[in-house]
Amino acid sequence: MSGGAGAPVLEARGLTKVYRMGEVDVVALRGVDFDLFRGELVVMLGASGSGKSTLLNILGGLDTATSGAVRWADHDLASASEADLTAYRREHVGFVFQFYNLIPSLTARENVALVTDIADDPLDPAEALSLVGLGDRLDHFPSQLSGGEQQRVAIARAIAKKPELLLCDEPTGALDAQTGRVVLEVIERVNGELGTTTAVITHNAPIAEMADRVVSLSDGRILSVRTNVSKKSPAELTW
Repeated sequence: MSGGAGAPVLEARGLTKVYRMGEVDVVALRGVDFDLFRGELVVMLGASGSGKSTLLNILGGLDTATSGAVRWADHDLASASEADLTAYRREHVGFVFQFYNLIPSLTARENVALVTDIADDPLDPAEALSLVGLGDRLDHFPSQLSGGEQQRVAIARAIAKKPELLLCDEPTGALDAQTGRVVLEVIERVNGELGTTTAVITHNAPIAEMADRVVSLSDGRILSVRTNVSKKSPAELTW
């Protein structure tokens, strides 16, 4: 689904983020305006240090801005308490990171169940794993799975609580290109079949070709926002 139809479900205005590093102030975001529309898949593109991870963390309620406004539906995230941000993350947001963060002593099914046990209306862990193509690996431990399979378990864990928003931070960063394409196909399927509003951040420019919209960042600013007239499937991407 292309973004831009109707009001944004997530809206950020004038976001700045300054980190104090000893005696030095490091400016990570410089007056960023950003929108996400329901059901779209956005790729946020930029080099290391461009501010894309900081922006994603603020949108996901993992961090707060130094100044500016952030709204998710009727939630004012900029002035939210830590308890409110925790509830926002638990109820609305799924996260996928570069490193899988699976618990080694738990099976794939049990790793996903960590989320479904505390969600209000979750997918069954087996259903979530089937959606990412691991229906036959339910009882395998992380050490028995490849890197790509572990990342797909992490995606299953993120989507099992049926989040409205899926935020992915370099989800293919630890994977080779072929395996990365498989993981991107899973993210695309989740976006298409579940209608999950999805943002993927990457430094890898070809990945942007699968997005509805591409947001390019540099030095804490948004350089450009463009809409892909014709998207490519992950299988068509080359890097």
